[in-house]
Amino acid sequence: MSDTILTLTGVQADIAQYHILQGVDLAVPRGAVTMLLGRNGVGKTTTLRTIMGHLVARQGVIGFDGMDITARATSARARLGIGYVPENMGIFSDLTVEENMVLAAVSGRLLAERRDRIFAAFPPLRTFWTSDAGTLSGGQKQMLSIARAMAEDRKLYLIDEPTKGLAPAIISTMVAALRELKDGGASILLVEQNFAVARALGDHAAVMDDGRIVWSGEMSELADDAGLQERLMGLSMEGK
Repeated sequence: MSDTILTLTGVQADIAQYHILQGVDLAVPRGAVTMLLGRNGVGKTTTLRTIMGHLVARQGVIGFDGMDITARATSARARLGIGYVPENMGIFSDLTVEENMVLAAVSGRLLAERRDRIFAAFPPLRTFWTSDAGTLSGGQKQMLSIARAMAEDRKLYLIDEPTKGLAPAIISTMVAALRELKDGGASILLVEQNFAVARALGDHAAVMDDGRIVWSGEMSELADDAGLQERLMGLSMEGK
């Protein structure tokens, strides 16, 4: 495979008494979008949380940009250039949109050029810049969640189901913003249940089942093979 920015080798992780990740092997190419796919409950979110350090890998190695980060704290991983957009959005409802953005910047300040780029990607954030984040709609909160990861350039973006529960018009805005990140050379590991979004954005794909990666390859190969989709994920997504 081409130059990789992230590798997981035999990674195992638990949540309470449950053994969720059972030996994950994954390589995320640099400068591309890798889709992490699979049925609900197979370990996709747990994989992102373990990469970010929210969960401890009890076995295996996590390598990032040539470094072993398996034992590093979440804050250290963020400083190395990993941005994380959790499924629950992770915004501060009692702070303004602007304050949320400033807090997300590792340097502690949001450059005007970066702010304007975010406004171009997500116009509603300009309108609600001084409003409390808790007053935003669900779609606007998701925009803010992704915008927070864009507050500074990251070497790697981990994004968990950014279009979940959103209206089609908001999904289109989200896809356009993620495509802009992609076109700018970003490395992205993206969990997404909407196969049309996965097909539109993904360069590579890895499919999980029962806490392991069971298939990896080009996203186009998976998108074009209904039989492979059914075998790996239990349903055909052809035409979706």
